Amino acid sequence: MCGIAGVLTLGRGELPEPPVLVRMTDAIEHRGPDDAGFHMAPPVMMGMRRLAIIDLETGHQPIANEDGTIHVVFNGEIYNYRELRAELEARGHVFKTRSDTEVIVHLYEEEGPGFARRLNGMFAIALHDQARRRVLLVRDQVGIKPLFVARLGTHLVFGSEIKSLLASNLVPRELDLDALAEFLTWEYVPAPATLFKAIRKLEPGTLLSIGLDDGSVAEQRYWDLPPPCAASAEPDEAGWVERIDGLLHEAVQRQLVSDVPLGALLSGGVDSSIVVAGMGPDALTFSIGFDDPSYDEVPHAKRVASHLGVRHEVEMVHPDVRDLFGHLMRFMDDPIADVSIFPTYMVSRLARRHVTVALSGDGGDELFGGYDGYVAQAAAARFQRLPGFLRNGVIAPTLALIPPSPQKKGLVNKAKRFVEGAGLDPALGHARWRLFADQALRSRLFTAEAAGAMTRPVEAHIERYHEAAAGRDPVDTALFVDFKSYLVDNCLVKSDRMSMAASLELRVPFLDMEVVEAAFSMPSALKLRGGQTKPLLKKVAARHVPSDAVYRTKQGFSIPMKNWLKAELRPLLEELRSPGGLAEGLFQRATVSRLIDEHLANRANHAHILWALVVFQDWRQRWGA
Repeated sequence: MCGIAGVLTLGRGELPEPPVLVRMTDAIEHRGPDDAGFHMAPPVMMGMRRLAIIDLETGHQPIANEDGTIHVVFNGEIYNYRELRAELEARGHVFKTRSDTEVIVHLYEEEGPGFARRLNGMFAIALHDQARRRVLLVRDQVGIKPLFVARLGTHLVFGSEIKSLLASNLVPRELDLDALAEFLTWEYVPAPATLFKAIRKLEPGTLLSIGLDDGSVAEQRYWDLPPPCAASAEPDEAGWVERIDGLLHEAVQRQLVSDVPLGALLSGGVDSSIVVAGMGPDALTFSIGFDDPSYDEVPHAKRVASHLGVRHEVEMVHPDVRDLFGHLMRFMDDPIADVSIFPTYMVSRLARRHVTVALSGDGGDELFGGYDGYVAQAAAARFQRLPGFLRNGVIAPTLALIPPSPQKKGLVNKAKRFVEGAGLDPALGHARWRLFADQALRSRLFTAEAAGAMTRPVEAHIERYHEAAAGRDPVDTALFVDFKSYLVDNCLVKSDRMSMAASLELRVPFLDMEVVEAAFSMPSALKLRGGQTKPLLKKVAARHVPSDAVYRTKQGFSIPMKNWLKAELRPLLEELRSPGGLAEGLFQRATVSRLIDEHLANRANHAHILWALVVFQDWRQRWGA
């Protein structure tokens, strides 16, 4: 695992001095504390920081082809590199290292820009072809590894993290107000935008080809999700259980390749349990626990670990969350307001004391139907059939009067959230239950000046993905939308930034290409059935762990943020009310103060929007936009 960065000069521009590249790579040293490497060949400069995983002795980057005309810097892992290497050696290519990076160079020599389609892994790649006077920037099919790009006149700047681009001093720090509205609405910024106007995310499955002479920048999608499966009244459930179980086992085994110690993050839920089962009895697993039993999954993780006979390390955490907040925000230059950054970092930190690589269960929910929002969407049609006076005049006002429970979920909290989401635009589908700042709140939250400068509807990316999902049934449409948005722009951001903050490489077997394509070829009746989420995947899990561990209520990986904001993190809320505590000209102070008062008095749970405001305020002060 590594981080990459670079600057390209297009046309007649001047390439910055070498110290600029050193500064850019130093900014992401946490992604690769073991080594640094640079390629300086005007008009191209690119470098990397390396966390040594495969080929510890000769895997130094950049890596070149035989005649030194093609150079690559690379962040990630290629899991099918051994098969590709054997194929390339049979075609006459000579390898100087044992690294997966060198496969990229020779595969490009054979297949040109189409080489990316052959890779099964997680990656962000920068490739300089000196003979053809072009640079290729490539992001993996799913978006596991990040890659940011800024086109600035005669310069194009890229890097694994935004802080790397900012370190070049070439990128203006201007806030994108449309992206801010999206961030407060969804808790993430939908691709390709970022909070910086000048910086964009390269979207998953996309290749950018930059002509160094004419300054041309051509973007092409080299991979996408397979088309919808044919409708099947009676899907072959037993056959699919066998197939998915086999594919997941093979994916886990592929991702065990490493020259350094390796383990897994285990929550005791369906997805992580399947991953650990696929590793075998020699696996080393990790979990963390909290005092609040509604948030603590340690007993479930211990039960699964004991059943599988694996070694399990547990840490009960009592974090100084105020100090931890300041530390984690250093890695949130592309911010999300997902509170699970805290446990993700803490379990990554625990794992890093023992291993350099860990496997996780990310991706299972988006592939196999694991979120409550899918059930809520199915139930919403029945709810809407109730008379309007009952829904809006009795149920909603009654629930609004009931204080939120301090527990993680609970009947009251779930009912309140369901009714809130059901009252939003039904065109958003299941995404209604991911929306945390509706139009009414945004109109009270933003100043008239800020709102007047916004031009992009916050729902635009959801609508775009709904259109792209044409021909899919409602369940597969919901999964398609979440795979393209919530998974990429929230879940994988959280996993990448927090694991890299601990200098831990995190691998995600569920997002193996063969698993992804099979899951989206599977009948949706096997992903959601009668209000049960992930019915098929649970049958797979029940082959390996006890049934009561599989069919328990889903908790999710989170922390008691709504309670922390009333106690440990209350000073951060109060800072929002202080002079200079809110970005001048963006927010209406009276609205923010009222949200804080209602939350502290337990009249409402405003944790999502308040936490997003806290994160944004720190981001603005830290990065100067």
